[in-house]
Amino acid sequence: MTSSKYIQAVGRRKTAIARVRLYLKPGEITVNGKPIGDYFPGEANKLLYLEPLRTANVIDRVAATIKVKGGGLKGQVGAVVHGLSRALAKADKDKYRSALKKRGFLTRDDRTRERRKVGMGGKARRRKQSPKR
Repeated sequence: MTSSKYIQAVGRRKTAIARVRLYLKPGEITVNGKPIGDYFPGEANKLLYLEPLRTANVIDRVAATIKVKGGGLKGQVGAVVHGLSRALAKADKDKYRSALKKRGFLTRDDRTRERRKVGMGGKARRRKQSPKR
């Protein structure tokens, strides 16, 4: 798989980063060396990671190797979706970009965990209880 031509893209979500290599030939999609269905189990995850491929109508026509690190399972799925979408948009701008953009797959979701502040009662927005008397 490494010898043929590929399109490379990076997807991010929360603290997860996915590096995607998209091959424009039929094959399977692997994540960190495992088939994508084994790495992201469950029907809900399957709907998420197949959505950009379904939007571009290329489910059985592409193969991909994805390396993902950081974050939790949902963040990693989001990073994979973002990376696959960016790779498809790079592959053929005229054909896929507008459909993917309309569905919001090319937009980086910048919502991240809020940092803890000094003087708070342990969390980002929790206030310490004030003395009653």
